[in-house]
Amino acid sequence: MAARFPHRITIFRLAVHLAALAPLVALLWDMWQGNLSVNPIQDITFRTGKAAMVLLTASLAVTPIVIVFGLQRVRKVRRALGLYAFLYAFLHFLTYAWLDYGWDLYLIRLEITEKLYVLVGFAAFLILIPLAITSTKGWQRRLKKRWLQLHKLVYPAGVLVMLHYIWVQKADIRQPLVWTGLLTLLLIVRLPSVRRWFTQRRHRKVAAQRAPHSLSKTKTLI
Repeated sequence: MAARFPHRITIFRLAVHLAALAPLVALLWDMWQGNLSVNPIQDITFRTGKAAMVLLTASLAVTPIVIVFGLQRVRKVRRALGLYAFLYAFLHFLTYAWLDYGWDLYLIRLEITEKLYVLVGFAAFLILIPLAITSTKGWQRRLKKRWLQLHKLVYPAGVLVMLHYIWVQKADIRQPLVWTGLLTLLLIVRLPSVRRWFTQRRHRKVAAQRAPHSLSKTKTLI
């Protein structure tokens, strides 16, 4: 008997995986071709951090997309988006700690304690570690209700990431503010009253679309 895969690969899922891996492939290609900037370590640090931020925001956008548009299938890629965000965050930290500071724990500690943007970024990374570890269904069964409480930490992690991004940019913060505004909207949609409004609106729209069809069937029977 042929083995059954627990999750059917779809074009949508494949597209999400390819899009999530694209920044890493592009970075590796530029490293191989020698196309990085005059400060390659800074370039790698920025690109991995940006990818982590984008993918974390994408994972946080899943529930609002379901609430507003009712697209249930996007739920199936939320875990993958979160894990890819952690992958890039880990590469971001690895670049900083290894390539930039050569694992000099004394210098790293000084940076974390003296520079607020480093502290905020490090705090966000620490929050993402247990979320990535417990992202499996096995951990979800073990932790039960505590799993939901633990994974709500992704919200403060998102806020810390945006603060880190704003402070790192320093001079031109227009793009960080756009991403911060997007995150704020995504969090607002999750508020119970806002969620309820969108859900009721969507249900009314579905009911209105079904009403003419039901009426035409009634007329046919008459």
